[in-house]
Amino acid sequence: MKSRSISAIGTASRERARSRQAFRTRRLVTGRGVVSRRLSRLLDIVLSAAALALLALPMLAIAALVKLTSRGPALYHQDRVGLGGKTFTIYKFRTMRLNAEAESGPVWARRGDPRCTPIGNLLRRFCLDELPQLLNVLRGEMSLVGPRPERPFFVREFSQRIPGYARRHDVLPGLTGWAQINGWRGDSSIEKRVEFDLYYVRHWSLWMNVRIMLLTPFRILVDQNGC
Repeated sequence: MKSRSISAIGTASRERARSRQAFRTRRLVTGRGVVSRRLSRLLDIVLSAAALALLALPMLAIAALVKLTSRGPALYHQDRVGLGGKTFTIYKFRTMRLNAEAESGPVWARRGDPRCTPIGNLLRRFCLDELPQLLNVLRGEMSLVGPRPERPFFVREFSQRIPGYARRHDVLPGLTGWAQINGWRGDSSIEKRVEFDLYYVRHWSLWMNVRIMLLTPFRILVDQNGC
């Protein structure tokens, strides 16, 4: 009886320690530098608005190519999980054939995915399919930098098998992130991506975001995994 009581006390202590650590992480992220967070949001607004203005014609050209080379709409939208575990609608240029998952259900995209159209493969290689998400950034549903948002189906799956996965939702999801500039993009190891995402959550700073943005174009050019 006594040994069981000691074991129960030890388990309870460990649970309390984990809860305190999770609380401290959330407090650090949500309460970290009001000025830095506001500057980060201002940077998101200014840069996403400028990018949308500068890239309007190229984005129209991409939309036309997608529409002309495969059946279906140029743009598509999906539910993704964002800040605080809340669901929002993400926008992308369509890279796969129409109703690609109608029979299979959600399937993790991979390099050379047979469901992709020829134009879609090119867009995914250089992350151009993600450009419409500048609208999500402008609306405050995403940031330019943060963990990449996943579909609810995969969030449930990964939350069950990857410790700490839900802590990715302590910050806004992003167009690019710490995992991506370190080579963990596309169909790379989800465990390694989460490891880098959690590092980002713990060490978030405005300077870190700027550094990630500056390194992203280089990584896109040299990385073969796509987005």
